[in-house]
Amino acid sequence: MRFNYLQPFALESGTVLPGYHLEYTTYGKLNRTGDNVIWIFHALTANSDPAEWWPGLVGEGRLFDPSVHFIVCVNMPGSCYGSIGPLDVDPGRNEPYYHDFPFFTPRDMIRTYQPLREFLGIRRIHIGIGGSMGGQQLLEWAIEEPELFYCIVPIATNARHSPWGIAFNTAQRMAIEADGTWRERRADAGLAGMAAARAAALLSYRHYEAYEILQPRQDDYLSERRPGLSGEERSGKQADDAGTADDAGTADDAGTAAEKGKAAEKEAETAAETETGVRNGAASYQRYQGEKLVRRFNAFSYYTLSLSMDAHDVGRGRGGLVEALEKVRARALVIGIETDILFPKPEQQLLASSIPGAGFRLIDSLYGHDGFLLEFAQIEALIREFMQEETGAHGGGSHRKDPSCLTTLINHP
Repeated sequence: MRFNYLQPFALESGTVLPGYHLEYTTYGKLNRTGDNVIWIFHALTANSDPAEWWPGLVGEGRLFDPSVHFIVCVNMPGSCYGSIGPLDVDPGRNEPYYHDFPFFTPRDMIRTYQPLREFLGIRRIHIGIGGSMGGQQLLEWAIEEPELFYCIVPIATNARHSPWGIAFNTAQRMAIEADGTWRERRADAGLAGMAAARAAALLSYRHYEAYEILQPRQDDYLSERRPGLSGEERSGKQADDAGTADDAGTADDAGTAAEKGKAAEKEAETAAETETGVRNGAASYQRYQGEKLVRRFNAFSYYTLSLSMDAHDVGRGRGGLVEALEKVRARALVIGIETDILFPKPEQQLLASSIPGAGFRLIDSLYGHDGFLLEFAQIEALIREFMQEETGAHGGGSHRKDPSCLTTLINHP
């Protein structure tokens, strides 16, 4: 669905847009008391359909169930899945923005969501949840409107994007800039560079042990390259688009995240080997992931969203990180991932120690930062445990201690 905002909208940069549009997805219905809203924030390259990329948590019979909850997710500005983005037409020039797309910070993004919330008739959001860049937006909104959320669950995220994270993003943008087509004003510019950028990004999403287990070096490995397969061999090994860790997370209940991930990444290796002639597991995986993103994303969105992530700082203009986080009035469960090297656990510990009354939990995952997309069972268990504890600890009173957001989930099997 599309929401059109037809009034001037000022960005933090000082740019004033004549309006904007957002693509959003809803599941379920807002109940009469308005206390069943779940607002999900997606990460860098996802879309507004959380049942597609978080199926272990969203859907019939899941933790967030459309038969119980009114679930909302918005495609962030700058993306390529329906919201205002670089390939849209600049009304002032009557041609696509391309490199000149206005710069949105995460704070700008959540401010675009506010009119949509009002349009949907939402007065309170009972649970806000998001991982990575989605968690950054969640934190911004929970600070911007402290009374809006009853509960928040930021996962594998931070209060300010780190020099380490900025360095990773800069290296990815350099890869795009090195593509000879990048400066051209056309929709497919920079795609080879984006493929390389994605391959580099994966090194921050995973960690050493994950590659050792999931993409082991072959005993007879000598070189990344080998002669390409014949047409007959290619036809017998048709590649499909089901071979990433993210796709492993879209499988049904059978198997653990690790088992599904290993199976899917084996398919990725086979698909990549078929398409590129690359034989080694790790090399196949890197190349396939880059090529896969090229089939569904564009370099302009990737480039601009990485800049948006770099700008994230909840303390900007609010007296610093701690003072800003102390404004949060929602009950908070902060979740970190033990093996996350991109958003390491001290960043979540800072959130938990600065947000009043926040809880902090860690999950262990073979997948590093990508664990927030794959470890459904662990995430659900932690949320249920936290809700149960909070329900027992608070019996009502102020909105901060209102247990309705807790019992909404606890009473749902």
